[in-house]
Amino acid sequence: MSRKKIAVTFALFLAVASAKAEPAMWVIKDADSTIYLIGTMHLLKHDTEWNAEKVKKTMHESTELWLEVPDLDNEAALAPLMMKLGVDPAHPLSSKLNDEQRKKLEKIAGAYGFPLASLEPMQPWLAAVVLAVGPIMKAGYDPKAGVERMLSAQAKAEGDKIRGFETAEEQLQIMAGLSEAEQIAFLTSVFDDLENGIDLVDKLARAWIDGDLDTITRLSVDDIKKEAPSVYEKFIVRRNIAWSEKIAGILKGSGVQLIAVGAAHLVGPDSVQAQLAKRGIKVERY
Repeated sequence: MSRKKIAVTFALFLAVASAKAEPAMWVIKDADSTIYLIGTMHLLKHDTEWNAEKVKKTMHESTELWLEVPDLDNEAALAPLMMKLGVDPAHPLSSKLNDEQRKKLEKIAGAYGFPLASLEPMQPWLAAVVLAVGPIMKAGYDPKAGVERMLSAQAKAEGDKIRGFETAEEQLQIMAGLSEAEQIAFLTSVFDDLENGIDLVDKLARAWIDGDLDTITRLSVDDIKKEAPSVYEKFIVRRNIAWSEKIAGILKGSGVQLIAVGAAHLVGPDSVQAQLAKRGIKVERY
């Protein structure tokens, strides 16, 4: 299971049915500000049941919603960006892989119905994303059913502002900026995940729905830090530092805000909360 679980960190915190448990949340307060934090799952099944009462309550209290990317539905703008940053027809994907990796690519592509010809022009990072998300969506998980969509809909209905820590292009630039070796490590991790089915996703989902931070940390952050430290640094640590700086700025203002970002950013020794603590900002479990 070497390098396993890297891909899951980016997009695959999915949820399963649970009636009593609730996701973990945190709160930051000063004299005139309240900021709520929640880790999210970007994809859910439309019939998923989870305890959203506290999340909806904090959204109702808030006047601003902060997401990783504010414009969740601008898929038309993403396509040319992905072509620009993720396609390299002059250097086929298979030419960048060793014999073992090529055999795994052929096996995974065949098992999940991906035409090899469609993967060949892709940079390793884009092939990894396509291979990681495709089977999950075929199983019924949909980004349109994700928590961010629910929160965005409520914010719009209540007339709240929706802001973002990053743009879609900035997120893609992070992946495109990985070295070829790092991209291949990412892709290899997806091979491992797909060979083992979606059991890992289910375990992470159960941990998220139960607010089980130790399990989320162990299954995601710990493995990334151990098996791919440079990817961990670029995808998790640097972004957490940048976001903590923005949160510190938000706290200097006033009012109530809700911040919803991927669950992996709110667990582990380099979490957003840990970065805020270094700035002298106290974060409490809510």
